[in-house]
Amino acid sequence: MSLSVTDVDRFEASRYRLQALAYRLLGSVGEAEDAVQETFLRWQAADTGRIELPEAWLTKVLTNLCLNELTSARARRETYVGQWLPEPLLGGDPMLGPADTAEQRESVSYAVLTLMERLSPNERAVYVLREAFDYPHREIAEILDLTESACQQIYHRAKQHVADDKARRARAETDEAAARQIVEEFLAAATSGDTSSLVRLLTDDAMSVGDGGGKIPARTTPFAGALSVAKFLRGLFKPAQVKRDYAGGRAEMYAWTANGEPAAVAVVDGRVVGIMCLEVTTEGIVAVRNQVNPDKLTRATEQWAAVDHGKPLFLAF
Repeated sequence: MSLSVTDVDRFEASRYRLQALAYRLLGSVGEAEDAVQETFLRWQAADTGRIELPEAWLTKVLTNLCLNELTSARARRETYVGQWLPEPLLGGDPMLGPADTAEQRESVSYAVLTLMERLSPNERAVYVLREAFDYPHREIAEILDLTESACQQIYHRAKQHVADDKARRARAETDEAAARQIVEEFLAAATSGDTSSLVRLLTDDAMSVGDGGGKIPARTTPFAGALSVAKFLRGLFKPAQVKRDYAGGRAEMYAWTANGEPAAVAVVDGRVVGIMCLEVTTEGIVAVRNQVNPDKLTRATEQWAAVDHGKPLFLAF
């Protein structure tokens, strides 16, 4: 069935919201875009004249497509080489979606996206629809074909899981300027040669983990403890030909944001080769998550080319 111009416009009016929802549910740009495209195809095949609430219909279709994808994705990630981390999005990317409230900002933070991998598909869907898009439980129940009371229980359980995993430490809310300052201080300490200056920025139980996807070397188990993480980071920034070979040259380092959190961005010849996301609490940096899998940096490279990023802080490797 062919769509009228009006029907296409109605879908396009929801596209960014659907992309933001799918990204939060899947943690992958490619999978999110596929889910949105499949939703469009189903919209195209539907009798749109009989759909009273297009936004609700599109949300229901997309969410259920993502639930199916999450089930198969969990199986694929069991055979993933090394640690699996979500695909980071640089500040300003429209796929980040709504960021008006603290709950919305936290729901797309790299830390929470990582934690949500431990939730069941239904828990993740309820959590995202409630926290990021402020859907009432009645509407969530209709989207997921559940009872309202079941949705409330699932939401409570999901929120508890996320809170427990975060050890109930308060996330440090930072604006863009403050976030970049944190990254600058972090990088200065990591490259100073003085391990103690870096340790002071980290919490005692800080951890560091990287995702190379089997294509770029990354430790398969996280580093744990401030001193262990500091020593690893010092070594990471020491110049070495093998690092330049993997990166394709010396990397320009920038202080930026990703998923609303402070992030160090490594760029070689305009290509983003690494995004190091810092989880900052009121106690200090509690986690360093380094995405270096080139398959998960394509969109970041596209977005990087579209912004004025100024001069790099220094050349790494």
